[in-house]
Amino acid sequence: MQIHDLPYPDPGVPDARSGPRFLWWLGRNQLGGQLKALAWGLLHFVAVSALPFCVGTAVQAVIDRSGTRLAATGALMALCGAGIALGETMLHRTAVTNWITAAARVQQLLARRTALLGAALTRRVAAGEVVAVSTGDVEKIGWFVEAVSRFTAAALTVVLVCVGLVVYQPALGVIVALGVPVLALAVLPLLPRATGRADLQREKAGRATELASDTVAGLRVLRGIGGEDLFLDRYRRASQEVRRAAVRSARMWSLIAAIQVLLPGLLLIAVVWRGVLLARDGRIDVGELVTVYSAVMLLAYPLRHFEEIAMAWSFSRPSARRAARVLSLHRATDSAGSRPPQAPSGDLYDPGTGLLAPEGLLTAVVCGDPDAAGRLAERLGGHPCEPGEAPRDGDAVHGESVLLGNVPLDDLPLDSARAAVLVQDKDPVLLSGSLRELLDVPASGLVGAEAALEAARCGDVLEALAQGSLDAEDPMNARITERGRSLSGGQRQRLALARSLVTDPEVLVLDEPTSAVDSHTEAGIAQGLRALRAGRTTVVLTSSPLLLDNADRVVLVVEGRVAAVGAHRELLSGEPRYRTVVTRETDEEAAAGIAPRPRNGGLTADDEAVLDGVLHDIEETA
Repeated sequence: MQIHDLPYPDPGVPDARSGPRFLWWLGRNQLGGQLKALAWGLLHFVAVSALPFCVGTAVQAVIDRSGTRLAATGALMALCGAGIALGETMLHRTAVTNWITAAARVQQLLARRTALLGAALTRRVAAGEVVAVSTGDVEKIGWFVEAVSRFTAAALTVVLVCVGLVVYQPALGVIVALGVPVLALAVLPLLPRATGRADLQREKAGRATELASDTVAGLRVLRGIGGEDLFLDRYRRASQEVRRAAVRSARMWSLIAAIQVLLPGLLLIAVVWRGVLLARDGRIDVGELVTVYSAVMLLAYPLRHFEEIAMAWSFSRPSARRAARVLSLHRATDSAGSRPPQAPSGDLYDPGTGLLAPEGLLTAVVCGDPDAAGRLAERLGGHPCEPGEAPRDGDAVHGESVLLGNVPLDDLPLDSARAAVLVQDKDPVLLSGSLRELLDVPASGLVGAEAALEAARCGDVLEALAQGSLDAEDPMNARITERGRSLSGGQRQRLALARSLVTDPEVLVLDEPTSAVDSHTEAGIAQGLRALRAGRTTVVLTSSPLLLDNADRVVLVVEGRVAAVGAHRELLSGEPRYRTVVTRETDEEAAAGIAPRPRNGGLTADDEAVLDGVLHDIEETA
């Protein structure tokens, strides 16, 4: 695989049982590139190691006044120089290729796993950890994969040099052969401590990344409640912990680097001292002494790769462990499904709760617990809880799949289930780009962008986008920042709702689609949603009276089971549990027979809508 051939048509099925197994799997899948790097590395290191022999032979030829040997040695040195240049160039090329292709393979695997898991991923792994794995960890994993071949070439070269010196000059070669293993293994006792400090640094850096991500995501809210300084102080403390951990880790690696310099120096002193004695006694030639001396000096070059592989292993091991953790996550159901792809239609029925959403009607569901409502919405879309995650209070028993027209959604291929039932959660994400690109989603073609924006009451949003994008005459070409951070919560919700309406799925499930919208706009959204989705199945999980009053039928779910079904006004007058959730009636008020308080302190629903409309107009004027 070359860089220009990326991405991989199929990155393969990783061995995610552990970090080391994942690294081993990556190496095996790049065996061709590893062997190329090993071959070029051997050429480079052997050519470098042959220079001491050339230098020693040349010195001895000068001493012996042998022009023939000096010329032959010069030719050999030129050949070694060519080997060094070619080997270094191709080694760097293949090493970078191995690094990039390994990192690209990991990124593809992570992207596919993220797309497969969907919303279940963030329930199992923190968002900051996912970011760390897909950025810095990917690079460290690629570093180790490509460093293995260079280390192997360096280790083989060291063995060849030691054997060659023993054969060439046994008296000094034995000293080198005994000293080099000590040089290579001397730092091993320090590696566990260095690795532990590096792991601690990575852990603290991951926490700081998570904190920074959360702070940026909630910056608008933090400024509103005056908590910006508090979170900045928390991040400042976390960053200082990362700095201190990095300093402690750097000290240990500095010690290892110092040992890698000190011990070769001591070995060189021992070889020179012994060689001088042997040369003075006439037992070796000056050329032989120069050869052994130069060989020991140049051995420091391949020996540095022992330190590099130790560092690469210490940094890549926790990175590979985190990547393997993400890649080992699976959906509760087989994404391929047991049924052929199809487009089912009909009533939507959940055996776990007893919830029935008749075909073509607008069904509102009241749960009371927002978290339980979110989990029910995911279940209705074929998103069951992950294995090992026990149902919580208020959840349905996840034994049977949700049925759409008597077809179990979990038995369908994931693409077919997604096309049949679209779920918009309470915190939808807006990708950066133009508004036109945001609404360019797979759709039936029956609902246009203008109709969807009108139904979602996005008129003021279009005006805000047009004012914020001076170079865009058409609001559809206005740019939306990452996650829609330049928009308010209500504006983001309405754009997300418009995107869902454009899709026009067979079944649309909305989880609190107007929780951040004022009542005046919410009333318009309720009417627009009912009109645009006429004849299509729509399920809205909400406790808003304005949405509930526009629904064809309302279902009350209590402790994971359907408790009541009817119209909004019927349930409001005849079902105390429903009234408690919708009107915020307290137990004391219910016992005393006191009428529930309107949601805005003494205002009726109509007064509340008018007041919110006035406030909205004032806010827009300001």
